[in-house]
Amino acid sequence: MTKSPIGAHVQVAGGLATGGLRSTDDVGAEAVQVFVGNPRGWRRSAGDPAQDAAFVEGLAERGVPSFVHTPFLVNVGSPTPATVDRSVETIAADLARGVQLGVRGVVVHAGSAVDEDRYEAALRQLRERLLPVLDALPDDGPRLLVEPTAGGGRSLAATVEDLGPYLAALDMHPKVGVCLDTCHAWAAGHDLATPGGTTATLDALEAAVGPGRLGLVHANDSLDERGSKRDRHTTIGAGSIGVAAFAELLAHPSVAGVPVVVETPSADRGHARDIALLRALRDGRPADRVSSAA
Repeated sequence: MTKSPIGAHVQVAGGLATGGLRSTDDVGAEAVQVFVGNPRGWRRSAGDPAQDAAFVEGLAERGVPSFVHTPFLVNVGSPTPATVDRSVETIAADLARGVQLGVRGVVVHAGSAVDEDRYEAALRQLRERLLPVLDALPDDGPRLLVEPTAGGGRSLAATVEDLGPYLAALDMHPKVGVCLDTCHAWAAGHDLATPGGTTATLDALEAAVGPGRLGLVHANDSLDERGSKRDRHTTIGAGSIGVAAFAELLAHPSVAGVPVVVETPSADRGHARDIALLRALRDGRPADRVSSAA
């Protein structure tokens, strides 16, 4: 089975190349995810051509695939027209940046209808506004990777089963894929901790959207109990999901070759340790022998 490259969401302070490549090397990332603008606002950056070129070249030299994450404000299902307009503009801009940077995918949260009685209308809105953006993507451009949320509000997709109607609303467009966040899945009610639970969740994902749609995994443990609808990440093995679930995930055929990134606490070499632990699980090495100095 093809091994999944394992990495992290990396910091890009100082520029994509200056900060991003330094962070990549510092934690030993085999895959990276970045923001290309303010993650909590609408302000976008046109990028620095020199930094962009050095980032692309540096990752190519390292053999590291990359991804862009859209801002957290994006919600194409919103009942507020201004929010929808800005969301679509931001997704299109980040996809365009993704083309420039040669990323594999651009991650977007599935979004929310906000009100329970708007679910069907929100899916129609999703179709009307996103299909033109997807149709405009070049064949060799990145996929838009839909990330199910933790389930708060009237989420358009929280469980993996929710992805079926979500992708159907987008005509199962070939440029749409999935980013699975383990903390979100746990918060939405998937029992990843029970033996066989992660396998069942991944089987259900493939049943809902078909093979080959999974483009990225966010590997995060959770501070909360299953079904909490709370999105609070913690270090792998320090939360309520536990290490065994991640071993099961990395052994699943649908994850073969799919990049995995951690979004866990990065202080005190946290990302480096989580990456080392996940590599040990992937490679069949005892997790308890991973050095705390990783």
